[in-house]
Amino acid sequence: QVRLVESGGGLVQAGGSLRLSCAASGSSFSSNAMGWYRQAPGKQRELVANIFRSGSTNYADSVKGRFTISRDNAKNTVYLQMNSLKPEDTAVYYCNMVGTIGVIPYNSWGQGTQVTVSS
Repeated sequence: QVRLVESGGGLVQAGGSLRLSCAASGSSFSSNAMGWYRQAPGKQRELVANIFRSGSTNYADSVKGRFTISRDNAKNTVYLQMNSLKPEDTAVYYCNMVGTIGVIPYNSWGQGTQVTVSS
């Protein structure tokens, strides 16, 4: 079992910044990819960004140039720096991690953190 705990959400004005963090805990696990998804009211959950153990990254077109994902492998933590926030970024943001515990694959989700951007 891999547990993810998110922090850093909140209320911010348009144009502002927030930094989300997600720390993973558990025993004998390895992570291949860590990422952030978001779900706005009435919409499906969508990928925001993910980052692989190699350091390669992938972003949704809507956040390119404004959001930056990074990870600290030693701390099993992933970050999402969000700049130039827009009201349409308002959503619950979920951390995700996929990897293996030994040879058994896992796909874990955090509890979600609310991000609200006011206009």
